[in-house]
Amino acid sequence: MLTVKAKKYVYSTLMIAVGFVMLTPVFFMISMSLRTRREIMLDPLGLPKTINLDNYGSVMEGMNYAQSMFNTVMITLLTIICVSIIASLAAYPLARIRNKVSNFVYIFITLGLVIPPFAGLTPLYLFMRDLGLLNSHVGLIIVYTVANLPLGVFFYTSFMKSIPIELEEAARLDGASFLKTYWYIILPMLKPITGTLALFVTLTVWNDIVNPMLFLTDDSKFTIMTAVLRFLGTYNVDPTQLFPAAVLASAPLLIFFLLLSKQIVAGMSAGAVKS
Repeated sequence: MLTVKAKKYVYSTLMIAVGFVMLTPVFFMISMSLRTRREIMLDPLGLPKTINLDNYGSVMEGMNYAQSMFNTVMITLLTIICVSIIASLAAYPLARIRNKVSNFVYIFITLGLVIPPFAGLTPLYLFMRDLGLLNSHVGLIIVYTVANLPLGVFFYTSFMKSIPIELEEAARLDGASFLKTYWYIILPMLKPITGTLALFVTLTVWNDIVNPMLFLTDDSKFTIMTAVLRFLGTYNVDPTQLFPAAVLASAPLLIFFLLLSKQIVAGMSAGAVKS
């Protein structure tokens, strides 16, 4: 039998090995993005002999990086805000009112998690067309908000069921209304699970190509992934363009994850409760 110290050593070694394997493609991507075309042709798997940043300059100019990144960050942040507010308001009564009606509403909303996204693209396009929201960031934000509401309601309802109801009862005894109880008691306690939800929403919005390609037609309104696809084309395999574009598209997402890592871990731990 292994001692506790030996188990910790084995576990740490295993985690380091897993982390190294997972980070190897990232290291390879960054390394390739800094090499010239000649270096890659002579030694495809080698390290860069010199740091070549010219690739990044041409790629940023070709894909209109600043504008597309601004569009992506704006759409992502507004979607997170909309999903967090609407989903938490919907989840609050669903978590506190226990009857057949609330259970039916909860199941009906969470069924959106199992519906294939492509199944609703055609009616959604026609609906947005009739509203005059095609080629509009507002329309795209509405699409993303609706698509992520089932996940938000699921997260918040499960989390709120673990919050002691005595806190709300004490607030009501002090004369707090339903909205005041939600705003001053419940909402501040939702920070951990909101960080976790923000990660899932960010991944959904950031990596999506289908919806921006369908609902946006103006190049100046494209998101980062759409800009990358338009810049590279379907059959472009030029590594001096492919790898810098991949680094530029994924770097902000990595930074976002590192900034919210504590909230994400806390949210996952707090959300692991029985409904």
